[in-house]
Amino acid sequence: MRLAITHETRYHYSPQVQTAQHVAHLQPADTPCQKVISHWMQVEPAATVQHNIDAFLNHRSYWALTHPHDGLMVRAHSEIITSAIATGTGTASAKNARQSWESVREHFRYRGGQPGDVHSGFVFGSHHAPVHEAFLAYAQSSFTPGRSLVQAAQELTARMHRDFRYESQSTDINTPALEALAEKRGVCQDFAHIMLACLRSLGLPARYVSGYLLTQPPPGQPRLVGSDASHAWASVYLPELASHACQGWLDLDPTNDRTGLASPGEDYVRLAVGRDFADVSPLRGVLQGGGAHTLEVAVTVAPVDE
Repeated sequence: MRLAITHETRYHYSPQVQTAQHVAHLQPADTPCQKVISHWMQVEPAATVQHNIDAFLNHRSYWALTHPHDGLMVRAHSEIITSAIATGTGTASAKNARQSWESVREHFRYRGGQPGDVHSGFVFGSHHAPVHEAFLAYAQSSFTPGRSLVQAAQELTARMHRDFRYESQSTDINTPALEALAEKRGVCQDFAHIMLACLRSLGLPARYVSGYLLTQPPPGQPRLVGSDASHAWASVYLPELASHACQGWLDLDPTNDRTGLASPGEDYVRLAVGRDFADVSPLRGVLQGGGAHTLEVAVTVAPVDE
């Protein structure tokens, strides 16, 4: 599937911002399930944009604005070819993965003098996805003794999809995951953080995934430009699948009850991965001056042939 993605962000400041420094995670990476055909990013006011790779191997862009300005526009455009993960690659698949969740937990348990796993950092709680007994209690019924991690994680994904209500604008990035868990409502970002917190509270490594999802307009209706949104989901690591093309990661999207190796499906595009949203915010910055501001975000995900 060949997809075109445009992500535009506009800030309006009053009074003016004097200087600013910004960081963006808006460039997708090549993965086993997606190939980047092209990518460009436009910034206004004009700035010299630099690029590097962050600690999680994401593409990162950054720039400084050293003169007063009353607004910021960042437009990123990418063309991606997505595909199902190649069959027959590696030595295992999600279907026949039998590793129990307890054995994965033990694999990541700290032992003095023993080499650790490079993914151990994803076991610990983070700001938006803390380790807490409430998350452990919610997850426990899916993670019964001896059950395979794949089966348990897939059941937890399906159960969250049933139990939680998606409500636009019911939460924001400052809403604690514990509050969203208690109220059983939120948006994809909340559900991803809750999933992470559940898995980590069990002692399992899990990471946050930011990206996009191709949505379909109502029958007979044209696709609206700018009406889509960023998406978020989680993934859990299985050492048993380390040699697979997915590199050990099983993706879990409780918002839509979708799971898959390296991606929940061909209609998903992965943008960046991290411990939680704070690591992979599409755009963030440090401002000097300014005051009240307004934010407008428009995302369009569409097949190239439309």
